Amino acid sequence: MEKNIQEILKVLPHRPPFLLLDKILSVKEGEEVVAQKNVTYNEPFFLGHYPEYPVMPGVLIVEALAQAGAYGILTMEENHGKTPFFGGMNHVKFRRQVIPGDVLTLVVTIDKLKKNYGKGTGKAYVGDHLVCEAELLFMLGTVM
Repeated sequence: MEKNIQEILKVLPHRPPFLLLDKILSVKEGEEVVAQKNVTYNEPFFLGHYPEYPVMPGVLIVEALAQAGAYGILTMEENHGKTPFFGGMNHVKFRRQVIPGDVLTLVVTIDKLKKNYGKGTGKAYVGDHLVCEAELLFMLGTVM
């Protein structure tokens, strides 16, 4: 039940170059999402971070986790058309650098979900190696 970029764009409000997902591997609406980001030399952030030693910024790894979680929340019928916003992040740990050529696998579990806010746990992997983990707090709103 993989979802490609065109299908992701139907659910998320994010657009390139800020869309940080390439594929949804699986989704259990409101419970868990597994997504992928193929990290390439062509990423615009590598122009300045760092030209001689390209490393994906940690904040963008956390953002990719948040986008994956948002996909799982926004696929729920009652959340169609809402906009996901970061409410906060806790216990963020980076364990390994992410570099061009890596395939980032993003696993987000929704731990708590109320009408317009919730909490999830995100873990990012390259292969079997955990590269980042974070507790993600989010809010759902509407754009005027």
